[in-house]
Formats: sequence, structure tokens, C-alpha cells
Amino acid sequence: MQIRYPATIEEQPGGGFFVQFIDFPDTFTEGQTEEEALFNAAEVLSVMLDLKLEDGAVIPAPTLNAEGSYYIAPDAKTQAAMLVRGTRGDRSLSDLARALETSWPSARRLEDPRHWPSLKSLDRAAAALGKRLVLSFE
Repeated sequence: MQIRYPATIEEQPGGGFFVQFIDFPDTFTEGQTEEEALFNAAEVLSVMLDLKLEDGAVIPAPTLNAEGSYYIAPDAKTQAAMLVRGTRGDRSLSDLARALETSWPSARRLEDPRHWPSLKSLDRAAAALGKRLVLSFE
């Protein structure tokens, strides 16, 4: 499962580029160059998703096939937290902790975007949730 959200990018008349996310209209940024604007977009997306994860808010799935959009991924910590939370579904953190034979706080850290889980922890969580961990470089 890839976590990438579509955003539009518009060149501004006075210079620079404006980026706005389709699924989060209140999430936007800008940059002097297109490259800088897209870099800033990944950062603002990560921060916004981190806040939503922290608040326990429902995070919508990315809009698919948004024509003319750039698909932007949040940072790796945020992606890991979102994958664990999304895969866990309705199972409680206590259930996950029992399956991992660990404490509730340790299971909770897997869904904390400020925490860097180890690959071993992510692999164990994936197995406990009936999935497998797959990595890629882009």
C-alpha cells in the first residue's frame, strides 16, 4: 500500500509556485522553484498527517487518478505510523500488543509518527496483522 496524496501546483504571477492538496484543502505551501515547492509539500503533508494521527482523527484515503496532480508521499515515520494504524483497523492496541508479546506503550509507539520503529518491529507488527513488510527505494 502506497501512501501518496495528490496535490496541484500552480505557478504564481509574481514568481514561485503554490501547492495545495486535493484531499486536504486546508493544507498548502509554496516555494520559489517547483522543486522547492514539492519538497515543502512533502514536509507540510507529514506535519498535517502527524497531527491527525496524534488526535486520532479519521484520515481519508488518497484520491486516485487525479488528473494533472503530483502524488506526494509523507516522510517514512508518518507512512509507517499510518500503515500500522490502517492495517490494525478495528483491532485494539491491546490486541496488537498481546500478538506482539509486548506492552501497550510499545504497540502505541508503532503508530506514533515521532517515533522511528525498527524494521524488526515493523516486520513483527505486519506479521501479527496478517501482512508482510515490503520496502522500496524511489
